[in-house]
Amino acid sequence: MLYKGKTMNEEQLRREMVNYSHKIYRSGWVANHDGNLTARLDDSRLLCTPTAQSKGDVGLEHLIIVDDNNKVLAGTRRPFSELQLHRAAYRARPEIGCVIHAHPPTASGFAVAGISLDPPFMAEPVVSLGKTIPLVSFFPPKDPRLDSVIEEGFGKADVLMLANHGVLTVGATFEQAFLRMELVEHLAKIALVARQLGGPIPLDASVVDALAKKGRPSSAAKGRENLQRNVSSSAPEPSVDANKIVAQALQKLR
Repeated sequence: MLYKGKTMNEEQLRREMVNYSHKIYRSGWVANHDGNLTARLDDSRLLCTPTAQSKGDVGLEHLIIVDDNNKVLAGTRRPFSELQLHRAAYRARPEIGCVIHAHPPTASGFAVAGISLDPPFMAEPVVSLGKTIPLVSFFPPKDPRLDSVIEEGFGKADVLMLANHGVLTVGATFEQAFLRMELVEHLAKIALVARQLGGPIPLDASVVDALAKKGRPSSAAKGRENLQRNVSSSAPEPSVDANKIVAQALQKLR
């Protein structure tokens, strides 16, 4: 399987999907039939939560498998209408194993207000999520422009805020995608408080660069770095003591 978690068969993966469906519900990130999860079984098949089903009540019997044309190959339920978002994410990030879409209230509030969480203003999220959390434009389902903005966004980040909509995260595992969703919601809550106290103070660009180097870069980030290195291989890179800059930044936060 292309799911990048611990070695598991399809039955174990199904249980993992049900578990994280319940977790996003218990976290208060979805209501009614909101939210959806997928896992990539192979190059042409996705395991999915179905449409019209509360994520708090999803069971093994509700899960479906669809092909590239959204035809149901296994299961009795219908696919959800936002599969386009997930497919665009998998195209942009061939190394990922799963996608989670939800509506965490605070982060979604920023998204529907058209307010970005950039530039970075805390150290830890930069290490875990990278230097940017793109806020991408709203397009209705089946609009081809939606594919473009999702693919472009995941070319540089692991979390996207969807204008007038919600949040989309990717990961090697459901745990990773879930924790990224959890962190962006936590960050949004902090940003909301900071805005009431005069606004968050951005980190210096040099600090952000150093913090990002402390994290584990995604394959998308590695691809950009390799391309840049090939184009400008003759240019010497500036010497930066990343550990020193990070230590200084964290000291200021204490």
